[in-house]
Amino acid sequence: MAERAKRYLDEVRRQATQIVTEAKREAETIKVKAEEEGKRKGFQNTEQIIRQELEKKLTSLMPALKAAVNQISEARHDLLREWERNLLALAAAIAARMARQTMEKTPEVMLPLMREAIQLAAASPTMRIRLNPADWEALKPQIERLVRELAPVAQAEITADASISRGGCRVETQFGVIDEQLEVQAKRIVEELAGHK
Repeated sequence: MAERAKRYLDEVRRQATQIVTEAKREAETIKVKAEEEGKRKGFQNTEQIIRQELEKKLTSLMPALKAAVNQISEARHDLLREWERNLLALAAAIAARMARQTMEKTPEVMLPLMREAIQLAAASPTMRIRLNPADWEALKPQIERLVRELAPVAQAEITADASISRGGCRVETQFGVIDEQLEVQAKRIVEELAGHK
């Protein structure tokens, strides 16, 4: 992205330089023309003619110069926004990885996350709770206890699912799905933070 922005800025600078060079060349042509006209009129008002012609040319070049400056500014802002998005995504990936490592060592750390998911699904008469097989093996009794405590009338099925990442869960109800996997949460956070920029 940085290379693409640099190439874009170089191209805009090249165009601006070309515009200025062309303006100088035309100014010289105008000057010669004005001098010839001035000689024919006895060198009267040569300086005034040159100044008027230059002002006309500069007036016609100003929109192009302003557009070049705006393009440079927009490219700079786009580059900064892309950097922010990439930095947010990197920070979220690092945080998710660190959280997963903690949960692998101490699976009980994910019980508050499970509590939150079950509370959100408590109104549903049925729910299927999908866990990574390692988390299912380590936490099934505690999760059954949470279901009895938070959704006593719900018919709950707790299953091992290898597609669920370690440290996360997915609760499926008749009303929808609550996905509490770390990657999904990290993506939500990045989207929220990027949306507030």
